[in-house]
Formats: sequence, C-alpha cells, structure tokens
Amino acid sequence: MKHLLVLLSALLYTCTVYGQNTLKLIIKDAKTNEPLIGATAIIIGTTKGGAADTAGRLQIGNIPNGTHVLQARYVGYETRLDTLTFPLTDAKPLTILLEPEEDGEELDNVTVSSTRSSRTIANIPTRVEAISGEELDEKGNMKPSDIRMLLAESTGIQTQQTSATSNNSSIRIQGLDGKYTQIIRDGFPLYSGFSGGLGLLQIAPLDLKQVEVIKGSSSTLYGGGAIAGLVNLISKTPGDKPELNFLLNGTSARGLDVSGFYSEKGKKVGATVYAAFDHGSAYDPAGIDLTAIPNFDRYTLNPKLFFYLNDKTTLIAGINSTIEDRIGGDLHYIQGNGDATHSYFERNKTGRYSSQVQLDRNLTEHQKLTFKNSFSYYDRTITLPAYQFAGEQLSSFSEAAYTVNLEKSDWVLGLNYLTERFSESRQSTFPLRSYNYNTIGGFVQNTWDAGEKFTLESGIRGDYHDQFGFFALPRVSALYKTNAHWSLRLGGGMGYKAPNVFTEDAERIQFRDVWPIDMANTKAERSYGGNFDVNYKTGLFDDQVSFSINQLLFYTRVDNPILLSQIAGGNYQYQQPRGDLNTKGGETNIKLTYADFKLFVGYTYADVSQHILDNISAYPLVSKHRLNNVLMYEVEDNWKLGLEAYYFSPQRLNDGSTGRAYWTTGFMAEKIWERLSVFINFENFTDTRQTRFGSIFNGSVTAPVFRDIYAPLDGFVMNGGIKLRLK
Repeated sequence: MKHLLVLLSALLYTCTVYGQNTLKLIIKDAKTNEPLIGATAIIIGTTKGGAADTAGRLQIGNIPNGTHVLQARYVGYETRLDTLTFPLTDAKPLTILLEPEEDGEELDNVTVSSTRSSRTIANIPTRVEAISGEELDEKGNMKPSDIRMLLAESTGIQTQQTSATSNNSSIRIQGLDGKYTQIIRDGFPLYSGFSGGLGLLQIAPLDLKQVEVIKGSSSTLYGGGAIAGLVNLISKTPGDKPELNFLLNGTSARGLDVSGFYSEKGKKVGATVYAAFDHGSAYDPAGIDLTAIPNFDRYTLNPKLFFYLNDKTTLIAGINSTIEDRIGGDLHYIQGNGDATHSYFERNKTGRYSSQVQLDRNLTEHQKLTFKNSFSYYDRTITLPAYQFAGEQLSSFSEAAYTVNLEKSDWVLGLNYLTERFSESRQSTFPLRSYNYNTIGGFVQNTWDAGEKFTLESGIRGDYHDQFGFFALPRVSALYKTNAHWSLRLGGGMGYKAPNVFTEDAERIQFRDVWPIDMANTKAERSYGGNFDVNYKTGLFDDQVSFSINQLLFYTRVDNPILLSQIAGGNYQYQQPRGDLNTKGGETNIKLTYADFKLFVGYTYADVSQHILDNISAYPLVSKHRLNNVLMYEVEDNWKLGLEAYYFSPQRLNDGSTGRAYWTTGFMAEKIWERLSVFINFENFTDTRQTRFGSIFNGSVTAPVFRDIYAPLDGFVMNGGIKLRLK
C-alpha cells in the first residue's frame, strides 16, 4: 500500500509538471519589423502576462494545457488576439506582429507630400507637422472662412495682424517676419509678393485634405522665400466614394459662411468642386467707432478635373478664383452715416485667379515623371481717404521633376522656372513700385536608408535670379531611431529671399510714401539655420494612457535683412545696413491620451534679436513665451468637445513700448449623426481685447494713426452651424 501511494504521488506530480507550459514571444511592428519595447501580452482570463524587453522579447510561464486566447497590446497599435493550444508543437519563440492604428490617433502613419517622397512622417528625416483628419475638421468649425486660426494655434506659429480695421494678417514662424514664410498649394507658389497680402484671409480650410508645415529653411525644393518655413496646403482629391458636403455657419458678430464641396471619381474622369460665400458685418465691440471686424463679401469657386488617361498617366487641371470687397474703418461711415468727423475708412477690393495643370506619368513601378504649370493673376486696390494704392501681379510657375523610389533610397530631380511681375497703377507723381523677376532653378534630393535605424536626407538647389544673381542652397537632415520609443532628427540648410516692397511693415501703412527698392544697391537676403528635435512615446499605467513628447531646438540667421526706415520728408525707404536678424529657441509638444480624452500642451520659446551695426535689440511683435493647451473629449462618430487656453507673453512694440501679456480661451462642441453635424464654438469667451488695455490709435478718429496690433480686437465671438454629408 505504501509503494502504491508513492507511485500515485509521482504520477500526479508528473502530470502537473507536464501540464504547465512556457510561452516565448517576440513582439514587433508589422510594417518596420522593429521590436516594440514595453508591448504587453496576457493570457485572457488569467493574471499571466508580461512586458517586452528592449529586443521585443517576453516570456509567460505556468500556462496550463488547453486552448487559451493570447492578447497582445501596444499604444498606437491595434490589439491582436491569437488562439493557442498548449502544449505547442514548436518550442521556438512565437513572433507577434502588431499593425499601427489607422484611425488618425497617431500621425506617424500620415504620408506627406512636401518632401516629395512617399514616406510617412515617422520615417522621413525632415521634421514635418501635419494637420489633417479630425484636427483639420475641428479647426474648420471654429473659423470656416479662413486658415488663420488653423495655423496660429500651432506651436511656433504666431498670427500678426497688420491692419487694425481690415484684419489683414500674416503668419510668423518661430518669430520671423511673414515675408520669410512660403505658402504654397499642392506644390504651387500662389501666395507670394503682392498676392500674399490677404492670403490668410482668403483661403478656406474646408476643401483641404491636409496642411503640412516645415519649420526652418525649405529652399532646396521650393526656392527663395522659404527661410522661416513652408506651409503646404493639400487639396482634397476624388475618393472611391462620391462626396457631397455643405456647411452653414453664423456668428454673433453677424457673420455668415455658406460653402459646399463635391467630389466624384469615375473610370476615366474625376472632379472636385468647392464653392463658398463668406460675409462679415462691420463689428465694433469696444464702442470706439472703429471696426474690429470689417464689412466684407467674398465669393470663391475652385473646380478641378482629374483625367485618368491610363493606368500610368493622370492629368489634373484646376482653377482657383476669389473675389472680395472688404471695407473697415469708422463704423458710422461704413453704415452710411458718415460726416466730416466720421469719415475714415480702409477699403480692399481684390480679385484672385489662378490655373494649375499637373501631369503625372509612372514610367515604371518605381519611377515617375511630373510636369506642373500654373498662371496666377491678382489685382488689389487699397483705398483710404485721399489715398489709393493699386496694382496687378502676374506670375507663372513651371516645373519638371523625376522621382525614383528604390529599396534603400529615394531620388528627386527637377527643374523649374518662376516669373513674377508686379505693375503698379499710377495714382500720383510718386515713384512706382513695379518690378519684374525671373528665376530658373534646378534641384536634386536623396533620401537614403543607411541602416535599420538611420536615414539621411540631403539635397542641393541652384537658382539663378535675373536681378540678384546665383544662389547655391544645400540642405541635409538625419533621422536616427534608437528604438520604438525614441527618435532623433537633426537638420539644417541655407535660403534666400529676393527683396520686394511687400512686407508687414509696408502693409501696416498701406504702402503709403514707401519708396521703391534701390535694386542697384540692394542684395538678396541670405540665411542659414538648423534644428534638432527628440521624440519619445510610450504607454503609461499598463498602456491605459499613451504619452508622447517632442522637444525641438531651432536657430535661423538672416544676413543683411532689408529694413523699412523713415527718411527726410516723411517718406519711407528700404535700407540694408550691415547686420543680421536671428531667432533661436525651442518648442515643446506633449500629448496624453486616455480613453476618449486627449490633452495637448505646447510651449514655444522664441528669442528673436536684430543686429544693426553695433546695436542689438529685441525684434518687435514676438511673444518670447507662448503656451498652448487643448483638451478634447471625443466619442467617435457621436460627440466632440474641446476646451482651449493660449498664453502670450509681453511683446516689444515698434514704438519702443511693451504690450501686455494675455490669455485667450475657447470652447467647442459638436454633435455628430450619420449625415448631419451640429456645432457651436465660443471663441475667446473671456473677451480678451487689446482695446481693454488702452487705445489702439493716436490722434483723432477722423485721421487715426494706429499702434501695433498684438492682441485680439474682436473679443468674444460665438459661432455655430450645421454640416450636411449627403454622400
């Protein structure tokens, strides 16, 4: 009996030992095959699990015999479930491949076009910020008529209002003047020179698929003007399903926006059409008899056709057209009750027309030829009491580019030709500011995967400008991915800007008494700069919270910038004293996601200084410290709620004084159904206004001399509306 008990105990012990199993796993990214450090795996219904090490490996022990479900998870990736029967037939480690999420939560999967490659944001050495999907849609709810808010609420970008009564604005990237930023649409430079004056106010976000921002010199691919950075507006294209959307928006300041977008793709032909009417009413929240929002009517029509000639060839032809009449100034005058005292006004009448043609030809699976051409016509008349400035700008752009995408590297080679002619209408005996520029350029860029973790992007451009000579513009960027959590980028390049009279300083005084540029004694502005950024992302609290942080450091120097100075007789002249303009600082971006909540925190430090001979001074109208805070609550296809708060530190003004620090806040809500959305937005609900800090002008209301505008003038404005999705 004793021997029998011993035998039974031994058999039970053996069954227990053989009934416990050890599972070895390697968890990797399905697209890059990189190990996912910290990824977790558990046996559902048990407490057995573990987290992957630096090689993506983990081990789960004491798994009983039988069929079990294994759950593998990692922040930013789709959860994977596998059914396994133990004991396994193969003792080798099991490789689990996780697919990145495709719901827009993480921008790593967004493909950008500004770098002219087919790579995603996560895999290109050039640092690109993309605004797309839900974020673009949310910003469209807040300001459907233009893109000022869309850009201004990004770190490192500040909107600078140049007219107190007409809202004319430009953007500053990392503190540099708006003239140093190039805004393009689908790769076409449509908003430069004279035509850039009202550009931000006349571009609506509703027919845009994506907005891409590159901070720092982008002159290698896009030529002169992209010293501070590049903003590329990517238009929507026809999808597999037809699309027909309408938007109706109204504001508490008696503004109205009505727009529609249609797209459809057939076997041989596709089309997109965007049409809009935007109206603004004269609005004076401060009760000072001057408009914070002007009276305007704007009509926009952007049709585009897509011809799918065969499997390898696509022809795209489109037209952009905008007509606007905008008048700001004395509220009594605009409402038809003007008199000798109430007689000040500022009127802008504009017409913007451009054509774009693009031919794409796939030579092979990896080789592509692209031909582009655009013609742009822009006319604008600025009228004030006893003064008028008017002119026409005619410009063209032509380009041929060859792209090769190989296994380890991408090549882009191209030639382009740019013309820009401004003809001022004679209004008096004052010298005309007309000019005619022609530029021919060639470029080559290579993106090379030097290893699994290291990618190098290098390029050079040569431009010949018929007025300012030849420019060589090299650029290099590098990306190093240490693991699935960490990545580093380092880049730099050179740029140039061909001078013209269309700057923020001249726009602020409506070009009155501004002398033409002395071409014989003026050189092009030259620049060089670089940036370095570190990106880290991980999961917290057992991957319940996703966390990412990006830290950017930047520096840009512009040698011999042209400056608008007052000379004898009260006139103004562009001068080019020996010196430089430089900006240095950093941007910090933090994102936290928990369940249906997202928190974005951004901080910008911009130290911009101007060196003239031996004098060093702070550059005006730059917030050295800015803080962006956005909290979003979103139930997919049901609700969106957003709360925002933005801080601006004191700014030095052109008269030597200092503006006040201030906060602005906002709240947005949207209810979503299958075909209908209803939204409401409370912008600046704390009613922050510069008119609360003091007077915005000197002199009388009849002939006001405006001070620098550094804070909002319109204060609290509520807007709301509906969006219809009929297809």
